[in-house]
Amino acid sequence: MSEACPKVAVYPGSFDPITLGHLDVIKRASRLFDRVIVAVGRGREKDPLFTLEERVELVRQVSTDIPNVEVESFDRLLVDFAREKEACAVIRGMRAVMDFDYEFQMALTNRKLAPNVESVFFVPSEKYFYLSSSLVRELASMGGSLTCFVPEPVEKALRAKFPLEQE
Repeated sequence: MSEACPKVAVYPGSFDPITLGHLDVIKRASRLFDRVIVAVGRGREKDPLFTLEERVELVRQVSTDIPNVEVESFDRLLVDFAREKEACAVIRGMRAVMDFDYEFQMALTNRKLAPNVESVFFVPSEKYFYLSSSLVRELASMGGSLTCFVPEPVEKALRAKFPLEQE
């Protein structure tokens, strides 16, 4: 029997910003895979609040305590990035039925392009089920509390982007 290759997974996203829900998925994936590469995408279809470099740095800051996690940016087809990294899986979070159609379509497309790369779906922990980066950005823009939604370095970065008077 041949020696097993390390199991590498890629967790792609825009992470604008990374939330506690994202971090929950990263931690859970890190227990199942030998290496997890958090792939921060440029997000061509989006107008990000944070630059690509800022997003990569924030993800690095909040994942430093997870030894088998790496953070990289990417600006090409996800399956090409996954193949380059010799990944066996792409990690995706699926919060609700509204995510299913899009994620299902992407998984089938990726399977056609890279049959050896599996799509693995994580259902978020109950406390993060409703959480999204867009919700966090909106809360931050209105001066709302962010403590239960994002790690401390992300909250500080958001406060710097939205310097509202705090009560």
